[in-house]
Amino acid sequence: MKPVTRRNFLHRVPVALSAAAVVTACADSDPDAPSAVSGPGGPVVISTWQHGLAANEAAWKVLQAGGNALDAAETGVKITEADPEVSTVGIGGRPDRDGIVTLDAAIMDGAGDCGSVMALQDILHPISVARRVMENTPHVMLAGEGARQFALAEGFTTTNLLTEESEREWKKWKAENPGYRPPINVENHDTIGLLTLDQDGHLAAACTTSGAAYKYHGRVGDSPIVGAGLYADNEVGAATATGWGEAVVRACGSFLVVELMRQGHSPTEACRLAVERVIAKNPDYREIQVGFIALAKDGTTGGYCIHPDFDYAVYTADAGNRMVVPDSKIPRNG
Repeated sequence: MKPVTRRNFLHRVPVALSAAAVVTACADSDPDAPSAVSGPGGPVVISTWQHGLAANEAAWKVLQAGGNALDAAETGVKITEADPEVSTVGIGGRPDRDGIVTLDAAIMDGAGDCGSVMALQDILHPISVARRVMENTPHVMLAGEGARQFALAEGFTTTNLLTEESEREWKKWKAENPGYRPPINVENHDTIGLLTLDQDGHLAAACTTSGAAYKYHGRVGDSPIVGAGLYADNEVGAATATGWGEAVVRACGSFLVVELMRQGHSPTEACRLAVERVIAKNPDYREIQVGFIALAKDGTTGGYCIHPDFDYAVYTADAGNRMVVPDSKIPRNG
């Protein structure tokens, strides 16, 4: 008997999407990188932050070989999960205030299938566990010890995710913060979210994180919550978020971006309007960062954020892999 996998979130109607130009900043890209066969709008890969460049490269190789959007999205973010130099995702991620690294991840395809894990311990690739939840269970979410037990039953092995560097930083923070309260500030972010569009016009999204540094044990942000941290719809586009997760959850941010594109807004304009909704829902918006990126069905991309100093990576056949600096609601030194 095949497992139940399809979960549709809404009745979809086609819309015409307006095109949007993406203003890019220069970044190094490999001139010999393989190009992919172009399809209806794709292939395209877009992901958050500088560490998105390496994730994009891995995702692009999947698409270049004719792979699908879902495989590309998973493959891309696994690069970041396995990089101990990235202190906000996977191994090397900063622990909670008790010194325990817990990981959150979600994956979704444009047909509506999705899976996520929350507060997962000791597993290197939570994004792959999330995909197994999607494909091998009738559920969307598994959390905590239940998610860990499922991962082990699926053949995943345990890994010590707390590196020496992360442990040293945690002990230093603990000594300097007798109140033992996690920081809430503009710098406490850097989740990787990644969106893909393949040559067949199918979309996918993946998001994975170690969460806010020194959070309360058991805290879950937006990243593994479908509709908040990510959303994908083959008839419209896809979006993902980064920054202070609680603020994104209050606005159902990524779902909002996709619905704004459904109404005809460009990816950039949809992200801007979603940021304004986040600001309206969070009076402390000047103390936090939230950014959105979006990928429309026609292959156009965009992003927007509360504060400057957010960037994202885009890979297309015509321009290669490069960084993009989006506009922000609060200007630099504002």
